[in-house]
Amino acid sequence: MRVLGIETSCDDTGVAIYDSTVGLLANQLYSQITLHANYGGVVPELASRSHMQQTVPLIEAALQESKLKLQDINAIAYTAGPGLVGSLLVGSCIGRSLAVSLSIPSIAVNHIEGHLLSPMLEDDPPSFPFVALIVSGGHTQLISATGIGAYTVMGESLDDAVGEAFDKTAKLLGLNYPGGPSLSRLAEKGLKKRFIFPRPMTNRPGLDFSFSGLKTFAAKTIYNNQNTPQTRADIACAFEDAVVDTLVIKCRRALDYSGFKSLVLVGGVSANCLLRNRLRELMTQRSGKVFYARPALCTDNGAMIAYTGMIRLQKHWNDPLNITVRSRWPLSELSAL
Repeated sequence: MRVLGIETSCDDTGVAIYDSTVGLLANQLYSQITLHANYGGVVPELASRSHMQQTVPLIEAALQESKLKLQDINAIAYTAGPGLVGSLLVGSCIGRSLAVSLSIPSIAVNHIEGHLLSPMLEDDPPSFPFVALIVSGGHTQLISATGIGAYTVMGESLDDAVGEAFDKTAKLLGLNYPGGPSLSRLAEKGLKKRFIFPRPMTNRPGLDFSFSGLKTFAAKTIYNNQNTPQTRADIACAFEDAVVDTLVIKCRRALDYSGFKSLVLVGGVSANCLLRNRLRELMTQRSGKVFYARPALCTDNGAMIAYTGMIRLQKHWNDPLNITVRSRWPLSELSAL
């Protein structure tokens, strides 16, 4: 089965083709970073218009990359949520219309499930059951995954997501959008332990997160210290250390509660090198293993949508003709296979 996947949940347009026998045949991506940089964040209307301009050319590029024709595609998968409604409608309408015109099945894919299954695209994929840490601009969750669609939320952020906290703190430091990667690069130049930031909600039981206070602590630290390049780097280093420590502590607890030996790290922030190294150390100590996707598949992309769609379509799933997109779509509402 060859599935064409379309991802338009936010500010990246992704189109990919996945073959159930051969694997990933094509993966095309258009980033809107330069479009939104002047505004310091995503402008929904501009994002929707860009998806309208880029989706069809990316489909053509993916077909060319894979040396296939439209008639060689067996099914269409498209992101239907969670995300920006206007952006979701673009990909959903194009994907569903294309499927109808080709008389092939289509399926609406949950964007977060796509992230969660993205390590399955690697040569050494994880096996169920596992604990998944989802860290992105809009989500921070710990998930117990025992099968496709069998997900239980163990803990989540009560306010800012990790990626959002990174971006906001980067803005306080005067860094360019997108702030997360810029802050991590700056942190590499920082002096360890010059500043000590709190590890929020680690002194109490439970697996929930809170990062808004950490952002406020960073703002006060910036305000109370001289604005020099080294000070900014030291603050970035302290902030990143605090975030990573917090995530590692909560992952350790989740593994203790579940008894699982595998940890899956997904989402845009999963490309953070310090986080990957610390979780690798954690799992080595526990005689377990951490799994994550290559950096190109950590951010929003069509490959994870094509793969997730294929898994569900193999169970003979096919969407009705109506198109429904959802700004919020909890993993708990997915059907288990």
